[in-house]
Amino acid sequence: MTDPAAECGLAMAIRMLEGKWKMDVLCELDTGARRFGRLRQAIPAISEKMLAQTLREMEVDGLVLRKVYDQLPAKVVYSLTERGTSLIARSADLCRWGEQFGAPAAQLQAAG
Repeated sequence: MTDPAAECGLAMAIRMLEGKWKMDVLCELDTGARRFGRLRQAIPAISEKMLAQTLREMEVDGLVLRKVYDQLPAKVVYSLTERGTSLIARSADLCRWGEQFGAPAAQLQAAG
C-alpha cells in the first residue's frame, strides 16, 4: 500500500532539497554553469567531499547536469537541468514566505 503523503508533490520537492547545501548549490548554478572548483570557491563553508556528494545526489534527482569534456586535463562542468531551473524558480515564492513569516513563533510573541 502506498503512502499518499509520500506521493505529495511538496513532499517530493522537499526531499530533493533536503540537506544543508542543496539550496546554496542551486542558487549558485542559477547564475550559470560552474566547474567544481568555482562552486567550491563560491560556497567556501562546504567541504570538497560534501560538495561532491551533494552534486551526485542532485544529479540523481535530475536537478543538475554533469558534463564531462573529452580533453586533458579533464574538464567537468555542472549546470542546472530544466527540472532544476524550474525548482529554483518555484522556490522563490518559498523564500519570500520565509522572509515574511520565517521567524519562530516565540520571537514573534516576544516582539509583539
